[in-house]
Amino acid sequence: MKLRGYVLGITSAISYGLLPIFILPIKHAHFSLDITLFYRFLFSALMIGGYLLYSKESFLISKKELLIFAVLGICYALSSEFLFLGYDYLTPGIASTVLFIYPVIVALIMFFFYKEKLTKLSIGSLLLAFAGVIILCLKGNSLEINYLGLGIVMLSSLFYALYIVIVNKSNIQASGFKLSFYSMLFTSGFFMTKALMGNESFLIPSTHTFFNFLIFAFLTTVISSLCLVYAIKDIGSTPAAILGALEPVVAVLISVSMFHEKFTFNLFLGIILILTGVILNVISDNKKSIKIEK
Repeated sequence: MKLRGYVLGITSAISYGLLPIFILPIKHAHFSLDITLFYRFLFSALMIGGYLLYSKESFLISKKELLIFAVLGICYALSSEFLFLGYDYLTPGIASTVLFIYPVIVALIMFFFYKEKLTKLSIGSLLLAFAGVIILCLKGNSLEINYLGLGIVMLSSLFYALYIVIVNKSNIQASGFKLSFYSMLFTSGFFMTKALMGNESFLIPSTHTFFNFLIFAFLTTVISSLCLVYAIKDIGSTPAAILGALEPVVAVLISVSMFHEKFTFNLFLGIILILTGVILNVISDNKKSIKIEK
């Protein structure tokens, strides 16, 4: 179960790290972000819903689950909203990497509100990850931070952390597929409401755009969210969150190779520190498991 959890956590991170491939061309084309995100999450919900029908799983949920799914949907929507706004102020690689501060927020929430113990290795891994984010803000030897961009992406990080904690602590009996279906449905509803308020057209301009939306939804949302849900169930919130360090690594590699972002020494060092944090966390979690088994 632990090994499966780590594999799923890594798969989720890589999947989510593919976002710049789809979002940057949309931003450059000045296509509505709300409409894009509405279709991304709607198509994701329909794909997962199709699987629920195929597996003959009931769509029925309790009032409590309905409320939890609605909150999860809003958290996911706000995280996506703030991340893509952050792309206007920070490079995609740096924005995606700064988003990684969410494991620190998850760990702190779990520590202060749920009394989950932090081992020395866990604390060390979080400090390394935080140091990696700081180094990404360095230009040469000086600290030049776009505070607005950093603040926006930090809000994205906060809502992503809340999503992870709620999934872990709400004791939902629903399967990961059902949880993801309703979360995506409420997320699409959030962006539909925003688009309606802005009087935006829901018309998809071409078949090419339609298939782009489908691929975007499947690769960055369906795979990422399902793997994340099951990873959290297998290994817990903090390890799953820290494995998300691979998201910015993938995003940086894509930004450098496809969108000509400069691969600086600071970017390299930031990635190394983040990956070191991931390895330390896995070691720490394994040691904790061995102690419990003994």
